[in-house]
Amino acid sequence: MPRLPVHATMRSERGATPKTVDEYLANVPSDKRVALRRLRKIIKSAAPKAEEIISYGMPAFRQRRILVYYAAFEDHCSFFVGSPTVRRKFAAELKPFAAGKGTLHFTPERQLPAALVKRIVKARVAENEAGASAKSGAGSRRAKKPRGTNRQSGSRNAHLPKESGVH
Repeated sequence: MPRLPVHATMRSERGATPKTVDEYLANVPSDKRVALRRLRKIIKSAAPKAEEIISYGMPAFRQRRILVYYAAFEDHCSFFVGSPTVRRKFAAELKPFAAGKGTLHFTPERQLPAALVKRIVKARVAENEAGASAKSGAGSRRAKKPRGTNRQSGSRNAHLPKESGVH
């Protein structure tokens, strides 16, 4: 069996970076492919409106913004939560899988609990939705003044020195 690259991008035999999640998974060894397909199904069930994309060479789910990433590596699979707030919220449950800042490692033999993944993804959806509504909410932006006006006087020419003398 060929060794996987240390990085997550599962290139095709011709060396091309995958353009779809199915292409990515087709280049993953079968044991990890099964684990990633299981994870993919769990994520889809928790975020049915999310779009699947390839970002940074890895499968990801996006709903307004990126929710989560996942990938296969040489000796493990990874799940990237993508939010310090959500990681802190589930810190105790994530501890056995934590491998670094925002990265959870699992293997086909020791997979992430489905219920935990669902709660994480739903928390990410809620976080993204809250961020989107806060940005588009009423009163969140100041009204813009027309270009060229002085904010204090409202005059377009207030920045110019006043002329002296009579016209």
